[in-house]
Amino acid sequence: MAVYTDVGDEELNAFIAGYDIGELLSFRGIAEGVENTNYMVDTTKDRFILTLYEKRVAEEDLPFFLRLLDFLSENGIRCPVPIADSEGHELKALAGRPAALFSFLEGIWVRRPRVPHCAAVGSALAQLHLVSASFPSSRPNALSIEGWRPLVAACLADADSVIDGLSHEIATEMDIIEREWPRHLPQGVIHADLFPDNVFFIGDELSGLIDFYFACTDMLAYDVAICINAWCFEADQSFNVTKARALLRGYQAVRPFTTEEFEAIPILTRGAAFRFLLTRLYDWLNRQEGALVAPKDPLEYWRKLRFHRTQSHPRDYAL
Repeated sequence: MAVYTDVGDEELNAFIAGYDIGELLSFRGIAEGVENTNYMVDTTKDRFILTLYEKRVAEEDLPFFLRLLDFLSENGIRCPVPIADSEGHELKALAGRPAALFSFLEGIWVRRPRVPHCAAVGSALAQLHLVSASFPSSRPNALSIEGWRPLVAACLADADSVIDGLSHEIATEMDIIEREWPRHLPQGVIHADLFPDNVFFIGDELSGLIDFYFACTDMLAYDVAICINAWCFEADQSFNVTKARALLRGYQAVRPFTTEEFEAIPILTRGAAFRFLLTRLYDWLNRQEGALVAPKDPLEYWRKLRFHRTQSHPRDYAL
């Protein structure tokens, strides 16, 4: 359950009193997410999401995230909107943590995405990229390729405890990806974590995008590659080319790839799988006793990475 910080009734009542949102009726922890503590808050006026930012989210990055959400919402992207208190502040403090209140988005995330969901995600991601192109701020991607080699070094000694030969495999893969990684593709603000649990649907209609706390400035096509990994594999990690075709057609109907982006898709999808293998492997090897959230299985992305190694042309991804 993603509730790391408990909030008392009196604390929350005092916090809510600073907003013009009515009186507190109820609140409960949300058993979703990994990075932060989230509560659903009901008042006499509406329903809201309260987020308390835990240690893995740098406090100095929070203004960027909040400004981005304001900007995206103002420009037609359906996402949570930060609520300002009566003095105009969106970022406050609660229970010893930075905290913010957000509008509530209707919808659910789909556990087993179907082809229409993938098409809608592709379209929404392209719209996000077009809108964010004019966002006036930037944020470096701490988990871009420059950040992968330190993760490799941190995992090498114990990687074989997860599966035999993994240490050699990730060291070799790092060298290959670093050598082939594109450096001059179109960039902008990307979501960088648009997994199914960060996209809400009502039926087959996409109702909103959430959890922008990995948002950063990086290659737009890399964001697409992350989505291919997140949306276009089945539970057994087999690749579903029909879902990939739907996602990519949905994206390109809104924002067509450049020739260079088109040609880079195989190495970008491979690199995206490698990035999530590394971060999951690091978390797996550094599990904290008593942690409330179990680390995700790194071997899911090891299997996806092995698939990507067999693909050498964009047409292999239905392009």
